[in-house]
Amino acid sequence: MKLKALIVDDEYPARQELRYLLSNFNNVEIVGEAANAQEALALIKALDYQVLFLDISMPGMTGLELGAVIQELPKQPHVIFVTAYDEYAVQAFEVNAVDYLLKPVEPGRLKKAIDKVIKAYQDAPAGDGDKSDKVAGKDKPAPSQIKIDRIPAEKQGKTVLVAESDIFYAFTEQDYIYIKTFADKLLTRFTLKELEARLNPQVFFRTHRCYLVNLHKVKEIIPFFNGTYNLVVEDKEKSEVPVSRAQAKKLRKILGF
Repeated sequence: MKLKALIVDDEYPARQELRYLLSNFNNVEIVGEAANAQEALALIKALDYQVLFLDISMPGMTGLELGAVIQELPKQPHVIFVTAYDEYAVQAFEVNAVDYLLKPVEPGRLKKAIDKVIKAYQDAPAGDGDKSDKVAGKDKPAPSQIKIDRIPAEKQGKTVLVAESDIFYAFTEQDYIYIKTFADKLLTRFTLKELEARLNPQVFFRTHRCYLVNLHKVKEIIPFFNGTYNLVVEDKEKSEVPVSRAQAKKLRKILGF
């Protein structure tokens, strides 16, 4: 099983370094390089790549913008972002990136990223852009639609699946979205709106434009000012989740007080 790869970076030394690192992987074949997103897009439309190693900060169209364009193509390579900046992780996963690597790239992390791409092809239903046939080399029955009550989140460089019942609340902080469990604060690629759609509406309540709370985890309701409230949840820190004035009326109706 060998992945056809395209490297996209406006810096020649960075492309050479990544090419050198990838030369140690027998399951990756580098069949193209591009110095900007426009050049990369032309190559992607001309050839079937399985994986794209994509820088973010480039002149003209950024890597994130290219990632968004790729989502509209009939045949889409899997994207691994390779960048010197750690602040774009959420945006990267919003365009369905497989992984997000920081420069200088550590060989072990690179291997994990490549393994994720291969697994994605192996797990893909047959006929999904013909990717599974090309890479896995075998037919797979299309599975029935699956819905699980777990949310992917990032913890120490790994993706963990958090059960709904373990989520105390989700919140926005400096343009990032986090899930709070009893003791951990985990980064997730979903927006609060997307989480609200995925999680059980009988349990999770949007208290504020920046907060979504599991009502089963609420211990106390503390009146605040101007008709607002703070909800004390039963996590390790006994965190307080704000309830906006507009949502306070809905909450009182739900809880009957």
